[in-house]
Amino acid sequence: MKKREVPASVKDERLVKKRRNQMIKGAISLFKQKGFHQTTTREIARASGFSIGTLYEYIRKKEDVLYLVCDRIYDEVRDRMEQAIDTTQGDLDGLKLAIAYYFRVVDELQDEVLVMYQEAKSLGKESLPYVLNKELQMVAMFEHILRRCVDNRVFSLTEQEIQLFAHNIFVLGQMWGFRRWALKKMYTLDEYIELQTKLLLEGIIKR
Repeated sequence: MKKREVPASVKDERLVKKRRNQMIKGAISLFKQKGFHQTTTREIARASGFSIGTLYEYIRKKEDVLYLVCDRIYDEVRDRMEQAIDTTQGDLDGLKLAIAYYFRVVDELQDEVLVMYQEAKSLGKESLPYVLNKELQMVAMFEHILRRCVDNRVFSLTEQEIQLFAHNIFVLGQMWGFRRWALKKMYTLDEYIELQTKLLLEGIIKR
């Protein structure tokens, strides 16, 4: 799916990247506190460290900022996973490591994940399918690991079960971000990873 380009009147690509990084950082903090709809472009500009006029040199509308935020968050999570997770190993230890690493990435980016989870629905029809497709690409990484495990006879799952299992892993990782207000009162991150991994795998190892 083709990426939607956000027009900028500034032609210096390095400056565009720098200013948009500032914008994304400021917007994440505001969207977490107030939500996308309650945040103004003037507030985003102030949190980014420049004027409203400067802001509009790098975007055309407020939704562009939300799109850039979601695009950046998904890219960062996916890039970290791709660098650290071996999707070809196809054994139980590799699957456990992949689950643990993904959960830890969510913990490190919990503010970003919370914003993405709460505000992605506010994207327009041109942007939302692209952003959601990036999420499916990350789910597909777990699908690939699970298929390799099935090929190696680690456990037995149908293709339909593989797809649902991969989504379960993905959502349970996100849950550490958007339910942290409750979960952190009960578990450390290590305890959460250990218990969720145990509950996930018990359902397929004993089959």
